[in-house]
Amino acid sequence: MQDRTYAADVDAGESATVAGWVHEIRDLGGIAFLILRDKSGKLQIKLEKDEMDDELVDTGLGVHRESVISVTGDVKEEPRAPTGFELVPESIEVVAEADAELPLDPSGKVDAELPTRLDNRTLDLRKPEVKAIFEIRAEVMRAARETFRDLNATEINTPKIVATGTEGGTELFPITYFGEEAFMNQSPQLFKQLMAGSGLETVFEIGPIFRAEEHNTPRHLNEATSIDYESAFADHHEAMDAAEEIVVSVYEAVAENCEEQLDLLGYEEFDVPEGDFPRLSYEEAIERVNATGELDEQLVFGDDLSTEAERALGDDVGTFYFITGWPSEIKPFYIKDQDDDETLSTGFDMMHPRMELVSGGQREHRHEKLVEGFEQQGLDPEQFEYYTKMFKYGMPPHAGWGMGGERLVMTMLGLDNIREAVLFPRDRQRLSP
Repeated sequence: MQDRTYAADVDAGESATVAGWVHEIRDLGGIAFLILRDKSGKLQIKLEKDEMDDELVDTGLGVHRESVISVTGDVKEEPRAPTGFELVPESIEVVAEADAELPLDPSGKVDAELPTRLDNRTLDLRKPEVKAIFEIRAEVMRAARETFRDLNATEINTPKIVATGTEGGTELFPITYFGEEAFMNQSPQLFKQLMAGSGLETVFEIGPIFRAEEHNTPRHLNEATSIDYESAFADHHEAMDAAEEIVVSVYEAVAENCEEQLDLLGYEEFDVPEGDFPRLSYEEAIERVNATGELDEQLVFGDDLSTEAERALGDDVGTFYFITGWPSEIKPFYIKDQDDDETLSTGFDMMHPRMELVSGGQREHRHEKLVEGFEQQGLDPEQFEYYTKMFKYGMPPHAGWGMGGERLVMTMLGLDNIREAVLFPRDRQRLSP
């Protein structure tokens, strides 16, 4: 519809054609109002029964909610209308009729459970507050890309069908690839490391990852979006600096560019982190968790942090923070050990007070040490020859991380379930739509 005008752009004294969905119909007797909704907002359509053609009025009043219509007419100022304008129609065309019975109410007057919403995502996203989440998510990804470019990083795309898992193990989705066994990739980790050793040096990727984990929690997905970074000639401290810069920049971008969406979500004030996130050693983190008294059993050196431990520590710290110096034995083979203590790694996690957002570290760039790491974790180095052999040809020191895109949006907006930050979630129970 080339001559279409958005609802928010109509102006008094002009003739306009608007198109969108029937949001509501109010019949007051001699006069009726049809509220049309499009991506920009709502517009009141005024139907004066005694002064208009009967067929025109019947069309306007007979159409079901959520039907798609096109309306042409004159725009007038009307202070009592929701937007200060109303359109008096000359023609109403029903472009696509909706069923009278809807599986959920896009007006939001009747609540729907999350499974019903996800089953009917197209209808669900007609609700302004749901649409706002994905407009904010898009701004997060845009701002992240811009900041990566400021960090002199080149965007890459790595394979999602691979011959071996990133870290081995059983948390892989197998597929048949022309008669051979292959897997959906758990992470771009190994490929982005190879790119750090190429002429690109500093790279980033925003793309899907697949984990065959049988979780059924509000914070886990089997298909997720990973925001990844890798840089040559960098250590874990510089990698943490980059992760912090990304988080602060996307919060700043949302605060600056998504005021309308934040209002729809009920934010009277949107807090942007200031940076300089605390950097706690693993041992300090264990001590602080134990000191809270929130856990049934005290943590000891070598323990990972449970969900309860993360929450207790998050409440104690009260802001974004890093945990550094994790025990080497619980970090992947590609994480480099500290030079002065091989029992500790250069691995780090960046935490929101609610949950982990980032896992990263400096990588082991020495071929012999890398192969030793494979063997220590029970992996066959020969299965990863495409990766390990490149470390024979001059692999520089490098560091990087992966950040959960949905977790970033979830924690930013205070969403109760990570599925609210995904258009079409994939988990143990959901493969469709």
